Amino acid sequence: MSDNLKTSIIEFPLDFPIKVMGAQHPEFAATVLEVVQQHAPATAAADINTRPSSKGNYISATVVIRAQSQEQLDNIYRALSSHPMVKVVL
Repeated sequence: MSDNLKTSIIEFPLDFPIKVMGAQHPEFAATVLEVVQQHAPATAAADINTRPSSKGNYISATVVIRAQSQEQLDNIYRALSSHPMVKVVL
């Protein structure tokens, strides 16, 4: 068993929400979904919800994935954080 599996406080697999925020853009949700699907291919459009900011300048997307490992989550966070459309990943 790897050290990650021994020390993780999260028990996998589980449904895990990832919140992503960025500037308002018509392709934001589709782009977030595409990035997530590279690491969690079973994630579908129905698994993502978006909400505009009060002034409409920003958008947040919450995507729920079926996480299989800490490594998978780390890869998703890195991929989203490095995307130019994304400002924050929680």
